[in-house]
Amino acid sequence: MKQKLFKSLPVALAALLIGGSAMAQDSTPVSRPEFSTWSIGVNAGILSPISPLGGSNDFTNWKSSLGYGLYIKKQITPYFSLRLDGIRGKLKGDNSEAYKSGVTINDGNSAFKTDLSYAASLNAQVNLFNIDMFRKQDAVQLYVSGGAGLAGYKPTVTSAAGTSDYAGDKTISELIIPVGLGAKFKLNDKVNLDLGWSVYFVDGDNLDGTYRNNNKDKFNYAHAGLEFALGKGKQLAFHNPVAATYDEALAAKQTADALKGDLDQQKADNAKLRSEMNDLLKDSDGDGVADRLDKCPNTPAGTVVDGSGCPFAVVKEKVIITEADRKVVAEAIKDLEFDLNKATIRAKSYTTLNRVAALLVEKNFSLKLAGHTDSTGPAALNMRLSKDRAESVKAYLVSQGANASRIEATGYGKDQPIATNKTAAGRQKNRRVEFTLY
Repeated sequence: MKQKLFKSLPVALAALLIGGSAMAQDSTPVSRPEFSTWSIGVNAGILSPISPLGGSNDFTNWKSSLGYGLYIKKQITPYFSLRLDGIRGKLKGDNSEAYKSGVTINDGNSAFKTDLSYAASLNAQVNLFNIDMFRKQDAVQLYVSGGAGLAGYKPTVTSAAGTSDYAGDKTISELIIPVGLGAKFKLNDKVNLDLGWSVYFVDGDNLDGTYRNNNKDKFNYAHAGLEFALGKGKQLAFHNPVAATYDEALAAKQTADALKGDLDQQKADNAKLRSEMNDLLKDSDGDGVADRLDKCPNTPAGTVVDGSGCPFAVVKEKVIITEADRKVVAEAIKDLEFDLNKATIRAKSYTTLNRVAALLVEKNFSLKLAGHTDSTGPAALNMRLSKDRAESVKAYLVSQGANASRIEATGYGKDQPIATNKTAAGRQKNRRVEFTLY
């Protein structure tokens, strides 16, 4: 019963591993880097019926023989994998030498040779020292392993009576516990050089065909071989997630630095725009006409001037505003548009503004311009923008002949909304310049 259980264990675990891999592939996010997680290996080396972790077996002189093996491995994380190993070879020894204590053995058997038909085991392999902050792919890797499995072998013993099979034609099967260590050297993205050494503890005292005091036997296998990664992508076993995380953090910092640079440039552009606007609206003598349009600079304070900044006689007359006059102003308000976040009037607004300017010249009306914004952004910036936009409309009307002294430009920022600022439509209504004739 025990033999059947251990014979089926590697097959069952391998099937479970393959099924788990398929489920992992189905659930892998698209954005995850693709890694090679399956590999196969072949190796050859020296088999010896001895262990430094537990001494020799039942013969005083052990001999080295050729062994060979192969394995298939599934890398679960960069540091942990499951590996299904199989090895074959010969194990030899005799009693031609005494133990170091001087004791010799003479129990009838003088030598043995065991045909190791198979030693199959499922092992957990843990990678060591695979962390380097600045390297995403390591080139050298140390590892330890341990597991369990089943060995099948046929011992042959030599005695004074001759050579005979210990168990006849029967293949003995016993539980084995392998532990080992090794080093891997990455030759390229798909091939590794594998150097390893494992000690196999046998759950029986018949590996050498000799039973003595129930001292359980053991053997070791030192090997060199090649491991071949399967599938696309770099090997997960050599992937360093610590370094990859460092790279992601570095990329995030570079992105933040780039965004800061963009913000600084935007601030510089805004400062330049404010300077240009201040130059455009500069009124040194305070007569309401910008210097660039003032044909009579340095007029005394309080002097009533015309659209060109020159004094003229004030004629008081009764102001009569008709519905037609209000319609001209309403159309101008409806068509008025500015560049985004600027006080620059768009050309499509000129036609109706020209009509307002003609109306002011013809009927000598006074006009109040009130600039308003929505609640988006800092209050100080909104106040300045609303004032600049009202002044920009005033400057344009004056450039078309309107009397600057009869035009008042004021900014109220976000303080006088006519609609809710919680919707895009409401904010659009709140961004306006109101015209009031009087």
